Amino acid sequence: MHLIVQATILGLLTGGVYALMASGLTLAFGVMRVINVAQGAMIVAGAYVSYSLFQRFGIDPFVSIVIMAPAAFVVGAGLQLAFIRPLRSDEREELSLLVTWAMALGIEGVLGLIYQTTYRATLPSYVNDTLLVAGYRISVVRLAAFVASCVILGLLYLLLQRTRFGRAIRATVQNPTSASLLGIDVDRIGALGFGLSVATATAAGAVFGMIEPFNPGSHYDLISRLLTIVVLGGLGSLAGAVIAALFMGVGEAVLAVEISPTWSSVMFFVILIAVLLVRPQGLLGTAERGGL
Repeated sequence: MHLIVQATILGLLTGGVYALMASGLTLAFGVMRVINVAQGAMIVAGAYVSYSLFQRFGIDPFVSIVIMAPAAFVVGAGLQLAFIRPLRSDEREELSLLVTWAMALGIEGVLGLIYQTTYRATLPSYVNDTLLVAGYRISVVRLAAFVASCVILGLLYLLLQRTRFGRAIRATVQNPTSASLLGIDVDRIGALGFGLSVATATAAGAVFGMIEPFNPGSHYDLISRLLTIVVLGGLGSLAGAVIAALFMGVGEAVLAVEISPTWSSVMFFVILIAVLLVRPQGLLGTAERGGL
């Protein structure tokens, strides 16, 4: 029982980080109906930038989020304007999947050229510190990563629910045509929404680099997990992605303890198939359109 509780705690902490990673993917799909398969590569790029800032300048990874996220927002908006918007205007949105895949391969190539393929990890001085809570050991880094993820997700929720920009995003998600008729610049919202998704990916990368070793090819495993989370939660549903990430994180950790780490990865996808057989639209998705 002790091991199961310990695994559950670890799964919850890891699931919180995966929820932050999946939030940008969910946002991009909700606003533009674009499945950004470069999301994993963007997270890895964020991990490398945070790693470099820590190695060269001693900037704490959590502090680096404040530096990287605004820059990533601008880069993301630029990528949307340059590569994704032209496909939307030409009614070739299905090609955005290939474009974002090309982005992922391009990011992987650049990272491989700069950093080689050696696995790296961001290791601040407190990386091995633990807290003893009710007889259970909790990693300080993982706990801090979970808290940081919750704070960022909370700020994202407030942005979407309490600001004019957030209302414009939600209107665009629900019905782009009606939003346009109401005076919302759908193209502008698309660029800003994609920029926001890249900013969250970069922030998630800084956190990810402290809890997992990574190399340029780490995005392949990441994107498969993130796609599983957003599909399970319901395409376009931010709340659904958070619930699915926590559920999958706990499930994988418990199965790793009870059965084996190998089977835990397989069960990640078995659970997805089982849920979708019962509810094809995902946990919080709708039959027609998901919602943030």
